Amino acid sequence: MTEAQRLRLFIAADVPKPHLERIGELTDELRAALAKARWTPIENQHVTLKFLGATSPEDLPRVRDVCAAVARGHVHSDVWLAGMGAFPNLRRARVLWAGIDDPFRVLTELASDLDHRFGELGFVAEERPYTPHVTVARLRTPARIDHLPELRAEELPPLPIDHLSLYRSRLSPRGAVYELIDSFALA
Repeated sequence: MTEAQRLRLFIAADVPKPHLERIGELTDELRAALAKARWTPIENQHVTLKFLGATSPEDLPRVRDVCAAVARGHVHSDVWLAGMGAFPNLRRARVLWAGIDDPFRVLTELASDLDHRFGELGFVAEERPYTPHVTVARLRTPARIDHLPELRAEELPPLPIDHLSLYRSRLSPRGAVYELIDSFALA
């Protein structure tokens, strides 16, 4: 099977459009300062829980089964958008992100459970600790960011985490296009 025939998959928590629009408003000023950044289109912003990468279409039923089992094993909860930052840090920013306040650890536990269960199927385990976030922009060359806008949790209503979404990512010269394959309700 060629790479082109494989499905590039990931599991995410969706973020409501008003929340994403607020992130966009807050980052408008940064767009001029970070002109060479690749800004993530609003329709592609989400909270990644597990990146599976190139996956055989024959494995899709097993992927769906794992997603459904993990979703059933977790209770829906609320999280809040809060804070902005950069990976690896503000002195050498490569990724600009909006943070998530996850006081009940719903996203952290979902990511851990998905990582463990997909590891049993042979998918690569994540090496870095999980940090829930929404990727806002990527920088090809690391840049220093001296000031980030303030994103306060009380600005917006809670973000409900009540389902997992399984996406296919199709890469193109104009950027990735995400296609929803299935969603799985949390308990």
